[in-house]
Amino acid sequence: MNRWPGSYVPALVVAVLAVLPVVVLFGLAESPESLLEARNLRLLLNTLLLTGLTALGAIAIGVPLALLTAFVRLPWNRLWLVLLAAPLAMPSYLGAFTLHAAFGMGGELENVLGLQTPSVFGLWGATLVMTLYTYPFVLLTTRAALLGQDASLVAAARTLGMPLAACLWRVVLPRAATAVAAGALLSALYTLSDFGTPAIMGVDTFTRMIYVEYNAFGLGRAALLSLQLLAIVGLVLFLESRVAATPERPGRALVLWPRAWQAPALLLAISPVILLALVLPLAVFFLWLVRDGAGGFEPAFAWNSALASGLAALAAVVLALPVALAARAGRFGRLMERVTFLGFGVPGIVMGTALVYLGLQLPPLYQTLALLVLAYVLRFLPLAVGSIRSSVESLDSGLARAARVLGAGPREVFFRVTLPLTRRGVIAGAALVFLEAMRELPATLLLAPTGFETLATYLWRMYEAGYFGRAAVPGLLLVLLSGLGLAVMLGGERRAEFGLSGDNRS
Repeated sequence: MNRWPGSYVPALVVAVLAVLPVVVLFGLAESPESLLEARNLRLLLNTLLLTGLTALGAIAIGVPLALLTAFVRLPWNRLWLVLLAAPLAMPSYLGAFTLHAAFGMGGELENVLGLQTPSVFGLWGATLVMTLYTYPFVLLTTRAALLGQDASLVAAARTLGMPLAACLWRVVLPRAATAVAAGALLSALYTLSDFGTPAIMGVDTFTRMIYVEYNAFGLGRAALLSLQLLAIVGLVLFLESRVAATPERPGRALVLWPRAWQAPALLLAISPVILLALVLPLAVFFLWLVRDGAGGFEPAFAWNSALASGLAALAAVVLALPVALAARAGRFGRLMERVTFLGFGVPGIVMGTALVYLGLQLPPLYQTLALLVLAYVLRFLPLAVGSIRSSVESLDSGLARAARVLGAGPREVFFRVTLPLTRRGVIAGAALVFLEAMRELPATLLLAPTGFETLATYLWRMYEAGYFGRAAVPGLLLVLLSGLGLAVMLGGERRAEFGLSGDNRS
């Protein structure tokens, strides 16, 4: 009888823990009779509209930018790529907050520059914000596919008299269609799970109404809405898993050199995206900081964020190690690894709802830092697992066998051989979990102990109270953290020249 690898038992415990929130929601949800109510159908329509429009917007912006950054040799090409990818690392609620404050009657653009601008409130405003912060999914997946294409077909089409624009439309893009679809589905998944943007823009989606029901002590209703949202998320995840690109033989890359007047024109064309997604939020936060100062902000808020996120990062890598080792050991281990990825598909507001009920059933856990840390771990555990798994796969199994032959026990082999060799993946995974936990808003709103303010929750309280100026310091700190997250992401992708070789973004 074959003996189970030692990593299977702790990995199984982690997998069961990952499934627990969904099980809790099924036990908590009220009767599904209200599924066909007019209010519920309106929520479904709004959610699907926002998701679909965002996916289309992400394609409309991401595909041209992918063509531009993959084929056209612009001055400071890498700088533009970094700037265009940067919105992916920034929480969308920061963009929604600043765009809502900047546009419309009495907005900051009118107050400072005298410009009368339309309001961005409502469905179209939410679509604009979500598009600005999710188009990099399409940009990066499509660009990776374009860089892998052989330009010989384009050269042949050009030789036969086909214009360049027609070549791109009829020869290049059809071969990148699956990559475009994958990026659009990732954009849709992010939109489905987002809470801050629909709430700020006043769009009644599932995430916003779950929060409303929670505040109204309607946990059963919130759980039912959470399960409906999970069903849509599950469908998107299934579609994303079915999208697989067809690899091509590597060949000569397509390179387009713009004329002297074309390069400035192209940079001018992409500037509105950078201005709206990056420059405007920074400008608004700096304006508030200069005008209102840092009044009301306490360093304890940043400490609370760092404490909860640090504990979550430590716990996540401890739990991710056996899962990553089990995934390498056999098929059942790989199954358990896939189960742990469930948390990444569970929106933060849904995770919070499930764990609130769990805390009510276990009073020693309710309103504790431990429950908040557990939510972070379950949400972002896949980041740690994926990072450590990549390190584990590069290990030479002969080293562990040699150590066992020399008399070392399993525990000694783990601490003296395996762990030191996976250290880089452990550190990278911990950094990713830490950064994502620092920015997490909905789960923190629902689960943070009373009086335990983080950067994200303090910014949200200032938005609800209308004290926009006091949001400057936490907003700028979160932008700084987003920059660190982008550095980690691009550092991990450097060898792939910014192409996507795996999964992420919450």
